Amino acid sequence: MLSNDWSIMYEKAKEVLQERQISKFIEAGSVAAAIKTVTGNIYVGVCFDTSCSLGMCAERNAIANMITHKDNKIEKVLVITTNGRVLFPCGSCRELMMQLDESAAQIEILMSYPKVKTILLNELLPNWWA
Repeated sequence: MLSNDWSIMYEKAKEVLQERQISKFIEAGSVAAAIKTVTGNIYVGVCFDTSCSLGMCAERNAIANMITHKDNKIEKVLVITTNGRVLFPCGSCRELMMQLDESAAQIEILMSYPKVKTILLNELLPNWWA
C-alpha cells in the first residue's frame, strides 16, 4: 500500500530534482532527498558535485535545510535519482542522521517506490559505534 507521506515526499523531491551545470566546476541536482520530521515538516535538498571534494549529498543538504528551520528530529527519509529510482543514503549521511538524535535509529528509510518498502536506519548501521 502506498503511504501518503511517501507519495508527498517523493513528489517534493521530484520538484527539485533537475540535473544542471552550475559552473565549469560544479554540477547539481542529479540526486534529491526529502526528509519528514516528527513535527510533520518536509525538507528537501539536492546534491552538488565539484571538481574536488567539496560537494555535498542531497540528504545532508536536506538536513541542513531542516536545521536552518530549527527542526531536528527526522521520522522518514527518501533519496531519488533523476530517473526516479530510489537510493539508500550514503554512509556519511547515515552517520550524520544517527548523531542528530537519540531516537534516530528508528528513522524509516524508503527502499522502493511506488511499491513502498522501508528499512530502519539502525538496520543499515547495525553495529553503530556510539
